[in-house]
Amino acid sequence: MRIGLIVPSSNTVMEPDFHRQLARAGIVSTARIFLEDVTREAELRMLAEDLRRAAELIRTTAPDIVVFGCTSAGALGALSHDEAIRDMLAEATGATAVTVLQAVLAKLQSIQPRKLAVFTPYIEDLTAAVARSLAEAGFPPIIAAGMGIQANLEIGRVTPAEIVNFVSDQISGLAPDCVFLSCTNWRAIEAIQPLQAKLGVPVISSNQAAIDRLRIVHTDVITC
Repeated sequence: MRIGLIVPSSNTVMEPDFHRQLARAGIVSTARIFLEDVTREAELRMLAEDLRRAAELIRTTAPDIVVFGCTSAGALGALSHDEAIRDMLAEATGATAVTVLQAVLAKLQSIQPRKLAVFTPYIEDLTAAVARSLAEAGFPPIIAAGMGIQANLEIGRVTPAEIVNFVSDQISGLAPDCVFLSCTNWRAIEAIQPLQAKLGVPVISSNQAAIDRLRIVHTDVITC
C-alpha cells in the first residue's frame, strides 16, 4: 500500500503514528501545507494557498490512497466542505482519497453512540466547528470541550497523561457512551487505552480512525 499523507507543516504527531502502525503495511510519503496557528483564518488560508500544490507533489509518489490529515480544517463548514476536499484530492492525484473527518464518521457509524463526548486541544471556535460537523452527521455531542491551544507546535507537545487528565476533569458526571479525541497533532492514540480502561466506553482518536479507515479502504481497492 502506497499512502500519500498531507499534513499541516507544524504537525509533529501524525507521521510518527502512521509510521508506527503502517510500516509493515506499506510506504507513507508526506507533503506539508503551511500552518503555525490553529485558527479558522489560518486553516482557510492553508487550504486556499497550499492544498492543491501539495496534491500535485504527493501525486508524484504514485499513491494508492491519499489522506487529508487535518480534522479541524475539514470541519470548517458543512460536511460538503470536507467532501469537496476529498473529491479534489482524488481528482488531483488519481488515488482514492480519505479525510480524517470521514474516517471518524465511519467509526461513529459503526458504534452508533447516543451520548458522544468530544475533546480537542483547539480554541473554542474550532472545537465548536467539529461539534457542528458531528451533529450534522447525526452525532450531536453532549459535551465539546477544548484546551484552548492555538500554536500547533504546542498542541503536539501535550502529553498523553495531560490528555487523560483533561478528559477526566471535563467528563465528570456526564456518563458518555463514546469519546472522540479530535486532532491529528494531539498524542491521543496513546491516551486511548488508559481512557477506555478508566471510562469503560469506546474512545476514538483522529489518527487511529484514519489508520483503521486506510486498512479498510485498501482492502476494498484490492478486492475491486
